[in-house]
Amino acid sequence: MLQFRVNGLCTDTAFGGVALCLRDWQKARMSDVLPSSGSGLPPEPVIARLTVPGVQRVPSAKLDLFVRRDFLPPDQCAALIERIDAVRRPSTISDSNGDASYRTSETGDLAASDAVVMDVERRILALTGLDPAHGEPLQGQRYAVGQEFKGHTDYFEPNGVDYQRYCGVAGNRTWTVMVYLNQPEAGGATRFKAIDKIVQPETGKLLAWNNRRADGSLNAATLHHGMKVRAGVKYVITKWFREKAWG
Repeated sequence: MLQFRVNGLCTDTAFGGVALCLRDWQKARMSDVLPSSGSGLPPEPVIARLTVPGVQRVPSAKLDLFVRRDFLPPDQCAALIERIDAVRRPSTISDSNGDASYRTSETGDLAASDAVVMDVERRILALTGLDPAHGEPLQGQRYAVGQEFKGHTDYFEPNGVDYQRYCGVAGNRTWTVMVYLNQPEAGGATRFKAIDKIVQPETGKLLAWNNRRADGSLNAATLHHGMKVRAGVKYVITKWFREKAWG
């Protein structure tokens, strides 16, 4: 029977097993003694949380980028893929640039009340220490053969025509946490052009990056490209955090 931990207890609603639940509970308890990272501004508390064994910091003076393999187990990734497929729709962009091929993936909003989604949220918060009040709802993306998201940043341009619409309440984005849910047969890497870093998709691998410079200003070096899938299908989930409370 697959099991799931909610509030320190194991239930039969998802995956993992009793031993995994106990390990996760212990990690969560350890993380509780660390200070909250708040909104991610300033970034030092998040960086301190991520500077631990098992998390790689990509060497760069231009941006704060972290990689952790096996962040999510395969069973959980498969469960999330099922949920994305159930709600996916064509992806959109703010401040359209007129390029119909700029973002060709599909997107799915994941229900916050879903036990699987709740556990993913818990894992992300435990790793980063970010305040859940500053987090956007978890979102999934699907890329079929030939689909991509050309070079873009996750923050909203202050002079963009839709800036007030997207940032008027919660402010701009601070941190991005993205997890690959599978490994397509070919393609689908994420390229950070400013540092010439290409991250290959692997099941359960997490990427986390700070969308700001050390002084809090927006960091154009976070420009990244969700490269074309050449064979198979790619699935990811993304969690964004904001300057102010979401909603």
